[in-house]
Amino acid sequence: MIAVIGDIHGCYHTLKELYEKIKKNYPKAEIYSVGDLVDRGHYCLEAVEFIRDKEIKFTPGNHDLMFTHFFESPGSIFARTWIHNDNGETLAAYEFETEKIWDHIRFINQQPYWFNNEDAFISHAGFSSYFKKNLPFGYKKDLSIVGKIIDKEIESEHGVMWNRDKLLDLGKLQVVGHTHNLEPIFDKKANALYIDTGAFRGNKLSAAIIEYSNIIEILSVDTVLKDIHKIR
Repeated sequence: MIAVIGDIHGCYHTLKELYEKIKKNYPKAEIYSVGDLVDRGHYCLEAVEFIRDKEIKFTPGNHDLMFTHFFESPGSIFARTWIHNDNGETLAAYEFETEKIWDHIRFINQQPYWFNNEDAFISHAGFSSYFKKNLPFGYKKDLSIVGKIIDKEIESEHGVMWNRDKLLDLGKLQVVGHTHNLEPIFDKKANALYIDTGAFRGNKLSAAIIEYSNIIEILSVDTVLKDIHKIR
């Protein structure tokens, strides 16, 4: 059994509340996140620290890679697009703790772009149906080839950082973020669950409890307002 948390976007206090709710209700569930730890919310540094301290597994999202590439590869597509994607809160979060920037970059860079376990296939934006033409017959029996395509196409508009295409049915539940909705949405045809519920927009942060591709329950907490608004 696993719990998969949606896009966090610097909403540290909200994340902490959801984590505690998961641990209370499903203490043995292994916890994952679909990434986008940084940008938009006020507590990006704290969110990354919390994820690491609690040993939550995560797949980096496009905002996480924009952050890392900005410092490591300034000429890359991720770095060049960061200034147009709400990077101000992340820079502000590290302003007085700049020594943690490279520490967190190394941490993010250590994470895989996808997880394939007995309960679900997890990535940030999901595996696009665009790549079906690259897959052999019977690919659902061995998803390692899907993983190889993901790793190779990480900068592609159809890749798991940016994808807005319809997702491909992989023969097990896909759990993804990136595309936010007011409530988690299950796409039956693609066998995919969209778990991003717009915490940074003041809606809520959600997690899916999953066992062997079955959605057991959705747990959510309303966004803690100090994560997104300056409260005096």
